[in-house]
Amino acid sequence: MTSGDFVTANGAGTGRAGESEGTRATVPGDGTRAVRAGLPEPVKYEPTLPGPVFAAHFHLPGEPTGPYTYGRDENPTWTLLERAIGELEAPGQDSVETLSFPSGMAAISAVLFSQLRAGDVVVLPDDGYQVLPLVREQLTAYGIEVRTAPTAGDAQLEVLDGAKLLWIETPSNPGLDVCDVRRLVAAAHAQGTLVAVDNTLATPLGQRPLELGADFSVASGTKMLTGHGDILLGYVTGRDAALMSPVRRWRKVVGAIPGPMEAWLAHRSLATLQLRADRQTATARTIAEVLRDRPEVTGLRYPGLPDDPSYNIASQQMRRFGCVVSFTLPSRERAERFLDALRLVDDATSFGGVRSTAERRGRWGGDSVPEGFIRFSAGAEDPEDLVADVLRALDASAE
Repeated sequence: MTSGDFVTANGAGTGRAGESEGTRATVPGDGTRAVRAGLPEPVKYEPTLPGPVFAAHFHLPGEPTGPYTYGRDENPTWTLLERAIGELEAPGQDSVETLSFPSGMAAISAVLFSQLRAGDVVVLPDDGYQVLPLVREQLTAYGIEVRTAPTAGDAQLEVLDGAKLLWIETPSNPGLDVCDVRRLVAAAHAQGTLVAVDNTLATPLGQRPLELGADFSVASGTKMLTGHGDILLGYVTGRDAALMSPVRRWRKVVGAIPGPMEAWLAHRSLATLQLRADRQTATARTIAEVLRDRPEVTGLRYPGLPDDPSYNIASQQMRRFGCVVSFTLPSRERAERFLDALRLVDDATSFGGVRSTAERRGRWGGDSVPEGFIRFSAGAEDPEDLVADVLRALDASAE
């Protein structure tokens, strides 16, 4: 397991294998890190987490040196958030750098367009986030060759030869396939290929791509990281300053910066990440186990189920298996009736929030899924209530 962590039956890392009580006292756990990540040194009469800094410019007499010069380049609120995310993505690694963005797609675009040039080759998953086909069109328009392959079976290795950048999404969204990050990284680095991992679904508490060897960990903070469905945010974390410098320059050039209020809300929300992740992960597994016994459900996927095709690999590189369950109902009509019958679950196109959501992914047309395919995101409701709601909606939708 990553960093000596082990995974329990519900997918939550609860400790470190072989760790003595004395060691445990000096190595903060996930909850401690989440609560304290990025906080400044305490100052008497000052808040523990300073409020958002709203500033387009800063006092700057004399030579323009120092950390804060102009609002498009740096902001103290970003600094604290970026430090916090870095501490979660790579605990104890001071050389890690994190850059925040106004959305996950802004973060994805920053890596792709800062690292690639005309004539380069990039490998993308063909079963990833539904906006990636649009990204492919833009990359191709810029003279970049785009190759695609599925996440499952490490199929991207088959088209990796000569690539400048390998983009991994694991678990994939919405199909929940998992690839062996260590294996893909080893093959990529052996030929000089950079590796970026979309860590949105797992979050830093579920998976640490940099520790698995990746050059970039990229994510939408809109989802479980912040978990309340009220802000858009993205970030890129990397340990190589030479690779992160073009990403920073790209952010400056295109002005893809987060608002200070959004950054502050995100940092505040990190404090409950471990609590939310443990609850939602455990509930997702419970929902998956219930759905496994329903005859109308096919194609059930959850990486935390021992009989899931992804379980063996996922259990070697993930510390929590996430809050998303996917499954297919017999038809589009049945799926729509099921969604309409739910009372505790919002029909919405996101995941990771404290309020459960579900949707029929085929309605967007961007995912290669059956018409009755459902992406279900377990929230923080009482598991018993959520299970009862799902079972009642399944029964009601059969009529």
